[in-house]
Amino acid sequence: MGKGCIAVTKYFLFLFNLLFFIFGALIMGFGLWVLFDNQSFIAVLHESSDTVKVASYILIGVGSLSMAMGFFGCIGAIYEIRCLLGLYFTCLLLILIAQVTAGVLIYFQRDRLKYEMSNIIKGMIVNYTGQNRTTEHTWDYIQRTMKCCGWNGPGNWTENIIIKNSTQNLYSCSCRNESRPGTDLKDVGLCLHMSADLPIYEMGCISSVEKWLLDNCGVILGICVGVAVVELLGMILSMCLCKSVVQEDYTKVPKY
Repeated sequence: MGKGCIAVTKYFLFLFNLLFFIFGALIMGFGLWVLFDNQSFIAVLHESSDTVKVASYILIGVGSLSMAMGFFGCIGAIYEIRCLLGLYFTCLLLILIAQVTAGVLIYFQRDRLKYEMSNIIKGMIVNYTGQNRTTEHTWDYIQRTMKCCGWNGPGNWTENIIIKNSTQNLYSCSCRNESRPGTDLKDVGLCLHMSADLPIYEMGCISSVEKWLLDNCGVILGICVGVAVVELLGMILSMCLCKSVVQEDYTKVPKY
């Protein structure tokens, strides 16, 4: 391979490692968002299941590892260090295999995950009091913004302990259909209605969540494919550069 071709490969690999570093930072940031967010659907699952917390720690770990790999890949590319390039290629291969394995597992376990999520939401609705500022208020926010009621439908709220044991016509305030007449609008808690004809949304939130996932499926898939393409190109470039380096020259390694 000519010197000009080696130089082009080297700087292209540097750019890809820089992109990989940025992707790692985004993945770590997403993991931190999942771990600390309390204003979205994710927050509802936190207190009821350890799965989301474990997933967020995995994302943070993968993001940190990707950032470290991007950094060492840049050093290996600029200074043409074969051991770093070989290590970079091996780590990229392992990460790509892990990502494909995780995607396959999620695909084949999607019904189980959906079932677990349904049980978590239904259990939260049964024990809803309106006093929990984390999960319950987040669920209120979801019902209010997505204009839905319950998980499968308003019937889920009939299993709520307070509503079941009450002789009054109570309903979730965040289920209130604002297009219906009345001024009793509250964001959280349980509201009282004078008649049995409750002014609530009829659609369950499972339909809204599935619609959101379908609407954003292209974006999610595009991100995954983009990361995989960057990883494959990084592997190809690192192997080409590694083969072009005849022998180690550790004098190129910067000394601090």
